Amino acid sequence: MSLEVTSLGVQVHGGMGFIEETGAAQYYRDAKILTIYEGTTAIQANDLVGRKTARDGGQTAKALAAQVAQTESELAASGHADAQAVARRLKAAREAFVDVVDFVAGNTKAHPNDVFAGSVPYLMLAGNLMAGWQMGRALLVAITPEAQAQDAAFMAAKVTTARFYADHILSKAPGIRDSIVEGAGSVTAMALDAF
Repeated sequence: MSLEVTSLGVQVHGGMGFIEETGAAQYYRDAKILTIYEGTTAIQANDLVGRKTARDGGQTAKALAAQVAQTESELAASGHADAQAVARRLKAAREAFVDVVDFVAGNTKAHPNDVFAGSVPYLMLAGNLMAGWQMGRALLVAITPEAQAQDAAFMAAKVTTARFYADHILSKAPGIRDSIVEGAGSVTAMALDAF
């Protein structure tokens, strides 16, 4: 994600001279190494599939999803419009995640190529869901009278950030689910010697 964020930063800051003045290009170069020296994204994704999901039939992942569902309920019950909107997006993302967990747990042994073809999108979906969950939890704190009394402007920014994340990141989860659960054929269709 740092690579994507810094790439957007380069896009925002435009032309070469301005990029160098702001340091955006250096942040982008620095972020690139993260996908290499921390283990490639695919290795981390394969670990998520094999050791973190398939090994226990998805039970740990579903336990996390149950915690997310609890936060959804709290957001929906809050009476706050932004919290309720985040709850809806969080629910759709969680349901997409659970569908993928079921797909991974049910197909890793019988159809491993189909599962591993979607391992990187699964990793991104899981990470985005977990981040959205934490943002939802932060929103719940930010709307309390105690938090508002401490620093209303900061808490308003927390609410806005959570809403933005829900509307622009979590909203992508159902499509990512589709690419994982239904998209393996187009990934595995070409013969290996075509590469």
